[in-house]
Amino acid sequence: MVDTVELPSGIVERVLQGLPVVYPTSTLPALGCLPQSDALDSLFELKKRSTNKIVSLGVCDLKQASALVEIPEIANEMLDFFPAGSLTLILPAHETLDARLGGEAVAIRVLADARARELISKTGPLTATSANPSGDEPVSDCETAAEILNLPIQAAFPGKCVGGSPSTLIRWNISGDPLHDSDWSVVREGKVRTEEIHTWLTQRT
Repeated sequence: MVDTVELPSGIVERVLQGLPVVYPTSTLPALGCLPQSDALDSLFELKKRSTNKIVSLGVCDLKQASALVEIPEIANEMLDFFPAGSLTLILPAHETLDARLGGEAVAIRVLADARARELISKTGPLTATSANPSGDEPVSDCETAAEILNLPIQAAFPGKCVGGSPSTLIRWNISGDPLHDSDWSVVREGKVRTEEIHTWLTQRT
């Protein structure tokens, strides 16, 4: 029997209106909005984030992401092998998106937290940037994060995240066969170490 995940009242409606929300992930609270221009304007203003710093997108699974980006077959195997939520994959967009999402290459994170997955199953992909003003240390409690960002309590899930290292960010270079180790590069090391990824790719081939 699958446990039912209850979402905070009105939070889906808030997202669909183009407003930002704070939701939990397996590491830290995320600031989420639809990948649309007006919603991104609000998010970047809240975070006081430079527009040349891209934000990732959180999805339920790669099938949901496939409407936006190209998915190499090995990507599913990679995500199945490493701990859930520990990797973010930079993949080529089918069509050029907002530059704040990466334009021609978008960072996709398959979320592990059941509450986040339930939310995104109802809204579609949401930004998955950390819920803190740029340059500030993030907090683990979603409602506290919302308060710091001057968002109403209704814009946040209750409860804390476990914290820890961020997901490891890796890029598919599309220079050849995605099975080859040389076709992937680690942009930011996090929960999964660079050598672990290279070892897995080498053994896989």
